[in-house]
Amino acid sequence: MTTEQEERVLRRIERARRRKARIRDERVTLAHGAGGKATQTLVEAVFLEAFDNPLLAPLEDQAVFPACGARLAFTTDSYVVAPLFFPGGDIGDLAVNGTVNDLAMAGARPLYLSAGFILEEGFPVADLVRIAGSMARAAGAAGVQVVTGDTKVVERGKADGLYVNTAGVGAVEHPLTLGAGQARPGDAVLVSGPVGDHGTTVMLARGELGIESDVVSDTAPLASLVAALLDACGEGVRCLRDATRGGVATVLNEIARASDVAVVLDEPAVPVRDAVRGAAELLGIDPLYIACEGRMAVVVDGACADAALAALRGHPLGEHAAVVGRVVAEPASLVLVNTEFGGTRIVDMLIGDPLPRIC
Repeated sequence: MTTEQEERVLRRIERARRRKARIRDERVTLAHGAGGKATQTLVEAVFLEAFDNPLLAPLEDQAVFPACGARLAFTTDSYVVAPLFFPGGDIGDLAVNGTVNDLAMAGARPLYLSAGFILEEGFPVADLVRIAGSMARAAGAAGVQVVTGDTKVVERGKADGLYVNTAGVGAVEHPLTLGAGQARPGDAVLVSGPVGDHGTTVMLARGELGIESDVVSDTAPLASLVAALLDACGEGVRCLRDATRGGVATVLNEIARASDVAVVLDEPAVPVRDAVRGAAELLGIDPLYIACEGRMAVVVDGACADAALAALRGHPLGEHAAVVGRVVAEPASLVLVNTEFGGTRIVDMLIGDPLPRIC
């Protein structure tokens, strides 16, 4: 493809991305819950259209707002993972850590959580006790309390065993505005550790592939890791995103789009465990799209890259952190990867998700 043809393609992509979201489907599909383009369209065309307000409009994983002389962060999430128990965790600690991490991505100190349980008739009480205990231990490790909740029971076959909804409140104790729209050309992009562990673990735990592996979920609370990064870099931190549904590729696309910049990744620099890479190759999936539950993508001022890397590696949850790319001005709103073979490819959002029900 000539340079002129490439520029035409990029202009066409840019025009398509700037069109107002319209949902053409008559019914919701699994793709709408996968975190990719279909999810983005559903959120923008239905929910943002209905509820549009200045706090919701940035479509961050939390809202940050002033209240009684303080700054608070508020988030909510629902968990529908299958299987409910997997190596390294279960739906209980996943729910706590996922909600705590959404608060932490605003630089907030998590304080309190709610927990709502939708139980299916016939669900084993022993499993419920095990999950509640897991949530309690995860909350203790994250320094939060579960202070309110709700329980509903539905007919057998209507809830796949158990769904969990959580909401969280945290205190923002710094003046920074972190968000997907803050990235600038010259910034550095980091990840806090190997990508794709959680999604691969859940996929293998289903037993459908007949693959044995020692990979375990990376589910973990990231607030203390974020605090170390903020202490080291302060105003140099632009954006934090935990790479859950859709993986690192999806969150970087969100950042590129919100900031109207390009993100260029160095493929060999992205840390991926051998077991994750092997499973991904068998399924024809790029590890960049596989969900994490204890990893974050970080954008910092390029001058802070070394300090950020040192801060992350100095924490137990970031010891394998890496600088994986940079932010540039063009082509705006795209994520590019410089491959280990010397080529360059576009890493776009997927329509759906090749690994459903992973969080």
